[in-house]
Parts: sequence; structure tokens; C-alpha cells
Amino acid sequence: MSKALEIKIGKLKLQNPVMSASGTFGCGEEINNFFDINKLGAIITKTITMEKRQGNPSARVVETASGMINSIGLEGPGIRNFLKGKKDFLKKLKTHVIVSISATSVEDFKIMTELLDEQSYIKAIELNLSCPNVSHGKTLSKYKLIAQDPKATEKIIKIAKKYTKKTLIAKLSPNVTDITEIAKAAENAGADAISAINTLTAMAVNVEKRRPVLGNIFGGLSGPAIKPVALKMVYDISKKVKVPIIAIGGIISAEDALEFILCGASAVQVGTATFVDPFTGENIVNDLEKYCEEKKIENISSLIGALVV
Repeated sequence: MSKALEIKIGKLKLQNPVMSASGTFGCGEEINNFFDINKLGAIITKTITMEKRQGNPSARVVETASGMINSIGLEGPGIRNFLKGKKDFLKKLKTHVIVSISATSVEDFKIMTELLDEQSYIKAIELNLSCPNVSHGKTLSKYKLIAQDPKATEKIIKIAKKYTKKTLIAKLSPNVTDITEIAKAAENAGADAISAINTLTAMAVNVEKRRPVLGNIFGGLSGPAIKPVALKMVYDISKKVKVPIIAIGGIISAEDALEFILCGASAVQVGTATFVDPFTGENIVNDLEKYCEEKKIENISSLIGALVV
């Protein structure tokens, strides 16, 4: 693979700027049947919680114009079962493994960070501070997502920094008045990078039944429908922070990835597109390599924030 695509996120040196997005890739076992996931710069696991979670009631997914709404609710085995069940597969990967975590208490964030810090094959931790389907209790940020509160965001990141030396990525929510305020709080607290954006809170209605389509009423909108919003937020964040930004939101092609890079992102995550075409991540890597070769770009990092305005 061409060195033109190499980029750095915190302590990580990635062979290219394309990652999987949490919640759309599992741990990569199934996608690995379609293409060698080691071709990606990194994979990010589905968000893991402290204890086993059943998730939200069905229906959990609905297709909408240019995207989808999901309301999975962080269903998962719990961190200890995750580490036990996925260790053998993840240890064999050559690409960087990043684990996404979420919690409803300060103590759980602390314990999970410590557990992940002990695993040498895990290279970074993404703190999912912005899942729209989970209620965070009084111990963190009453009636809010953590990523809607700069003080709560700062508190969790500072705690995580105490218990790991791994690269810490703060995943932020677009469901705020000013995402740059939260991004700045994350940077001040010691986050090595920021990933943005997570899904936009949304809903769908069945007019025949006069009921919400989703069992949890609300969910998170993702896919091409949110790309213009994500571009603007990544651009805004890039003007306020110095840490790398990992862009998420409707990325289905190399052109999409380049748009985000020009707006200030150092890397991108591919999510919803994987459900449509499992080869999307690999295709983007290949097309970015061709682009750099054709345009005689020595390193793609020279395009970060190079938007002419």
C-alpha cells in the first residue's frame, strides 16, 4: 500500500485514513469474509458496555430517504464477555483495533478503560459519549447525553486519561447547539482525537397504524442524508481544536472522504454504507490511493483543512 495514505492519530500511525464506524462492523469477522479488513487503517468495534445489554425493543431499524434510522440500544455481551470471546480474532489482525465503550456511570468508564488498557492488541479507545438511545443518569449528566454537556465530557475524558496510556478518541453528538464547545472541552480534557458526528436523533411514523415505526420511538439517523450536516460540523470543529478529527457521516466514496479531509478531518469512518456494500471501505482505500497517484500528492495529510474559502 502506498505511503501516500499514511496518517497519524494520537499515538497511532495508520496505513491509510479509512476506518470502520462503530456499530456497523461488529468486530469485523463477517466483513472479513468479503475482503481482508487488514487493508483498512483501523477497525472500531461495536460499542461495548460494562454489563450485558438486551438493547431496545423491535423494530430497531427503518430505511428512510438517503439513509436509515437505527435504535439498537447498545445491545451487547458486556466488556468481560467481549474480551473473552473476541480476543483470539482481534489479536490476529494486522490493522489497528480500536474499541468503542459507553457507560452510565463514572465508575464503569474507569473499570472499562482499565480493562482495555491491559490488552496490548487494543491500540486505542473510542469513548462513545453520544449514543442517542441510552439515558445517562444523575451520576454523569442529568437528562442529557454526556456529549451534550461540556463539563460531563471533560470529566469522563479526564478519568479515562488516568487509567490508560492508549490513544483516546472522543465521539461527539451532533444533537447540540454548538458542537465546537464540546469539542474544545474534549481537547482540554486530554482527548487525542475527536470523532464526529454520531447519528442525528430522528423518528419514523406508520400512518396506517398511527404509531412510531421504531419500538423505542426515536433512533439515530445515519447515511448520506446527514453528510452535509457532518461536513459543516467537522469544518467548524477544525477551526477550534488542534487534535485530529475523524469524520463520520454518510461517507460512501473516496470523493466523500476527500470532502471531509479538505474540511479538516485527518481520517474517516465508514458506517451505514457497509450495509449496502460490504466492500465500501476497501473501495475507498483503493480510490484514495489512485487519487493521490494521479494528482501526484506525496501524502494525503497535505489535504487536511486545505479547503479554499
